[in-house]
Amino acid sequence: MLRLAVIGAGIMGSNHARIATALRNTTLTHVVDPDRARAEALAGATGATATTSVEDLPGAVDAAVIASPTPLHAEIACLLLDAGISCLVEKPIATTLDEADAMIAAAERGAAQLMVGHVERFNPAVAELPRLLDEVLHVHAERVSVFSPRVPDDVVLDLMIHDIDIVCSLVDAPVTHVAAVGRRIRNQTNDLVATLLTFADGTTANLTASRLGQQKIRSLEITQPDSYVDVDLVNPKVTINKVDHAEYVDEGGTRYRQTGVVEIPYLEQRGEPLLVELTEFERAVLAGDRPRVDGHDGRRALEVALAVIDATGAPVERS
Repeated sequence: MLRLAVIGAGIMGSNHARIATALRNTTLTHVVDPDRARAEALAGATGATATTSVEDLPGAVDAAVIASPTPLHAEIACLLLDAGISCLVEKPIATTLDEADAMIAAAERGAAQLMVGHVERFNPAVAELPRLLDEVLHVHAERVSVFSPRVPDDVVLDLMIHDIDIVCSLVDAPVTHVAAVGRRIRNQTNDLVATLLTFADGTTANLTASRLGQQKIRSLEITQPDSYVDVDLVNPKVTINKVDHAEYVDEGGTRYRQTGVVEIPYLEQRGEPLLVELTEFERAVLAGDRPRVDGHDGRRALEVALAVIDATGAPVERS
C-alpha cells in the first residue's frame, strides 16, 4: 500500500484526505498542519496520525499531497522530493518560476514523481477533448465565481490558471503574445481579468475570469475549421456543432436556410474529478511513471499566468 500524507488541513486538504480514504492502493497515514488542533481534527476523522512538521515524513510516507498556501509549496516540496517522496502539489505549482524549477529539479534528484493539481484536466468533459479535437483555431473560456474574502490571490492564479492549463494542453505551441486588462474591485489583486493569448502556430485564446459574479460559470467554446465545440464544465457535457448545408434563396425575397448536425459524444470518464486526479497520482507513483499533469505542465501554466498578470499592470514576481 502507498503511504500518503496530506499537508494542509484546510478546505482542499480536507477534500484530499476524504478522497484518499477511498483509494484502493493507498493508506492515508499522516495529516500535517502547523495548527495542531486542526491537524488532529482531520487526522481523527480519517484514522491518520497528526503532526505539525513535514520533517516527520521522510521514512514514514511514500507520497504526499501539498495543500498548503502557495508560498510554502516550493520549500515543502523540495524537502520531500529530495527524500524520494512523490508529491501532488495544489495549483499553482509555486509563486515564481525559479521555485517551480527548483521543484522539478528536486523531483529528478530524488527520482520522485511531481504532479500538479490542475483538477479540471480530470473533468469528464475536458478529459474527452483530445479525442474529439482535430485542429483548434480559437478557444473562448469563461470562469466566473461569487466573491470569497478567504481568497487573496489574483484571480488569474486563483481561477484563470485552470483554463490556461487546459488551453496549453490542447495547443502544441508556445504562447508568443499576451494582452490583458484587469479590474481590482474587492481586493488589492485583480478580481476580474480578460486576456487574449496568441500561440506560435496562430491559435488564439480569449479567457475571462471573474470572482464578481452571481453564479458559477465554467465554459469553453472551441472553434475548428469544420465545427464549433461547446463544453460545459459545471454539468459535464460536450456538444459539437457542424454546418451541413447553408444557402441564400431568392423566392419572394431573400431568405437564409441552414441545416446542421449536432453531436453529443458519450463521456467515457466518470466520477468526481478530484478522485480521478488522486487515482492518477496513485498510479503514477506506484508505476514510477509520468503523471498526466507533471511539474513541467504546472510551470508552463504558471509562466503564462504570470505574463497575464503582468500585462494587466498588476505587480508580479517574474523570476
